[in-house]
Amino acid sequence: MALVPETTLKACPLFKGFTDTGISIFAAAAVSRAFPKGTALFTEGKPGDSLLIVGEGTVRLSARSPSGEDVPLGEVTVGEPLGELALVQKGERLCSATAQTDVMALEIRAADFQKLLAAKPQACIKLLMGIVSHFGAKARDNRDMLRTLVARAPGT
Repeated sequence: MALVPETTLKACPLFKGFTDTGISIFAAAAVSRAFPKGTALFTEGKPGDSLLIVGEGTVRLSARSPSGEDVPLGEVTVGEPLGELALVQKGERLCSATAQTDVMALEIRAADFQKLLAAKPQACIKLLMGIVSHFGAKARDNRDMLRTLVARAPGT
């Protein structure tokens, strides 16, 4: 069953404060994607070219340690975004995302976002501000963990 794009976007913190018109702009660009349990939504080190918003299910985030170990980073559930930096800049995925359950997600591709940026700049700037705000909140939430890692790093 496909997701209702407007409902999924309204549940996502990146779209907080958007009007129905703003939501409909991105709903028209979004594609519903299904990921069976155990499949990768994206893989660390591969090019990132889209934002995903979880509509149903749970996604496990992980990264490879220098020794090649798979290190769990947490979970993403309904309403939460994944890969939002792909809309801001081209680059490799910082971690891997794997469907822990069957997952339905909305995808907004960077190429479609670029087209929207020309046609609907105000809506896109509002989304970019939402991404910056969300990313800043995640950095603050992880500040203590980062301090612990820095304190354990060799040569510090």
